[in-house]
Amino acid sequence: MIIKKYIVNNMNEAMSRIRYELGKDAVIISQRKIRKPGIRGIFSSKIIEVTAAIDNKDDLKEDMKNSIDAIKQVMKFKEPSKIDSNQLTMNKENKNKSNKEEQKYEKTENDLLREMQEMKKIMTTIANKEEHEEKSQLELTLEENDINNTIIEDILDKINTIDDSMEEYEKVKRIINEETQISNTKMQGTVVLVGPTGVGKTTTIAKLAGRLSLIEKKKVGLITIDTYRIGAVEQLSTYADIMNIPFKVIISPKEMEEAINSMKDCDVVLIDTTGRSSKNKMQIAELNSFIQKAETDNIHLVISCTTKDKDINSIIEGYKSLDFNNVIITKLDETTTYGSILNILHYTKKPLSFVTTGQNVPDDIKKITCEEITNLILGEDFIC
Repeated sequence: MIIKKYIVNNMNEAMSRIRYELGKDAVIISQRKIRKPGIRGIFSSKIIEVTAAIDNKDDLKEDMKNSIDAIKQVMKFKEPSKIDSNQLTMNKENKNKSNKEEQKYEKTENDLLREMQEMKKIMTTIANKEEHEEKSQLELTLEENDINNTIIEDILDKINTIDDSMEEYEKVKRIINEETQISNTKMQGTVVLVGPTGVGKTTTIAKLAGRLSLIEKKKVGLITIDTYRIGAVEQLSTYADIMNIPFKVIISPKEMEEAINSMKDCDVVLIDTTGRSSKNKMQIAELNSFIQKAETDNIHLVISCTTKDKDINSIIEGYKSLDFNNVIITKLDETTTYGSILNILHYTKKPLSFVTTGQNVPDDIKKITCEEITNLILGEDFIC
């Protein structure tokens, strides 16, 4: 049995470190509040000492190895039988056995072949399980948090380049922290939001309008080209009325310049666009014609945190032609793992401007720090 003690600030930190170092099967034996050693400890707040333990897996691996060796021995034992069967075939041909004997022989051979195939499946299953057991706890933790395998390999390679005096877990936190970028682009002038359908662009632009007009006291204008969805137009129109800000609906690129000029006294003009499939180049090109008329380089790609890893790269490749320079990640409240944040930032190579954490307008949108992102990705923190 392996027993380790952890000195931590809170139980969330303890659980994360225990799961990372000992695995999800570890159990907490005890916990108690203590003070830091020395004179400083007398005046500082108490910290927590947590003791955890896990059974040693060496015996289990030894049993698995013995099982594999036993199956190999069985296969070696069965191989001569196949040779004997070939010999029987030769004898059968030489001695002209009856049809009845031939059928009996073929049945025996088929049974032997089927038995060998079943043994092969068993060996493959055991080999895969053994390979899984050989993965480090760090690798398993990163996989559990839905981080892309390529990114995991990159993290593992970078660990070896960092000072050995630092704990491995702290090295991972530093690497992820360095991988993330936070946008310093100011929300001013013309701002365009683009992205696929269903990621929450319209709700996000309403949140931004509320944040800028009600909290930051800026004069905001709203424009939408999302005429495909009647509900989207009505939704933004309602928000615009509530916040008492100008609102325009345009249906062609020619109207874009006129709409923006009508709001030139606004500090910020937010433009909501139609959700387009990243695979449809014609639709993306049509969307690009609207954006070019807006004459802005403040373009934000909106993408959901719940998007599958395989789809993230496809979406980013499809929207790359729009030259977006920031990323907004939505629906953090609809998932329990946040590795997709790292995947999105890794693929886009663009900074993160905002995240959304719910449906409330304008409250559930905020900027987030690199440290907060790292804690979310490693499971040390949760949105709700």
